[in-house]
Amino acid sequence: MGQQHTLASEVSLSGIGLHTGVTVNLRLCPAPVHTGIVFKRFDLDGFTIEAHSRHVARVSYATSLMKKGVLISTTEHLLSALAGLGVDNAVVEVDNLELPIVDGSALPFVNLIRQAGLRPQRARRAYAKVLKPVILEEGAKKIAIYPSDTFTVSYSILFPHRVIGAESLDFTPAGESYETEIAPARTFGFLAEVEMLLKSGLVKGGSLENVVVLDQERVLNPEGLRFPDEFCRHKILDLIGDISLFGYPLIGHVVADRAGHAMHAQLVSQLLRQKDCWTLTTTPPAHSSTPAPIAELAAAGA
Repeated sequence: MGQQHTLASEVSLSGIGLHTGVTVNLRLCPAPVHTGIVFKRFDLDGFTIEAHSRHVARVSYATSLMKKGVLISTTEHLLSALAGLGVDNAVVEVDNLELPIVDGSALPFVNLIRQAGLRPQRARRAYAKVLKPVILEEGAKKIAIYPSDTFTVSYSILFPHRVIGAESLDFTPAGESYETEIAPARTFGFLAEVEMLLKSGLVKGGSLENVVVLDQERVLNPEGLRFPDEFCRHKILDLIGDISLFGYPLIGHVVADRAGHAMHAQLVSQLLRQKDCWTLTTTPPAHSSTPAPIAELAAAGA
């Protein structure tokens, strides 16, 4: 898809914030070309925050954006869905400081975007094609991006838990692969950490309906896992949302080992600083990240 795309109509949903536990109403709206993704706090006179790395404020348990003291929290799942389905321009209106967690994955947002449909716009999409490697390491943790003709993610995780252990996955978006392989993967946490997180003012809205919770031995959610490696898939989901804050879709091979929100943000910041490591192009990657049915709706002007 060489053209930029926005939503074909407005759509909305309501839910609670994972960390605040407060109800929030969200509305996705079409936007003109070159707008990018913009958050608008309609509870604060329409104050806007652009979804860009320069506004990243917190990256401990979620990716939060801040501008002039105004916060938008837990943005990564929606950003992942928008990037995964090829939405270039949209306004995200919310009436509180945290986006709804819904079921803990990006799938509810994918369904919302499908409900809206996509509309092609009269402007070419620009991509940032990586020319030189950018590599960051912190002890055993590593994240890097290497030149490639596709956008590919290779993610590895290691948790000292019998259900998780070591997991790794390579993912290159093609057709509906983001929607079926990545978007349904839910966020996860450990029962042993809940008390500490609550004392820190976090996970007030967490439950088995929106988080995969593990005790020392097993997954507590009655329905179990959606994928055997759901944990690694969710890390890729988060990464896709976090690196969308670069401002352009990336063409390169991201390799992450035991990374997380903080290292995702550091990679984006480092890449933005090292301008000789990438160039803008209107030539799409070898595999499109936009599911075919939405592309067909867009071509029909839905």
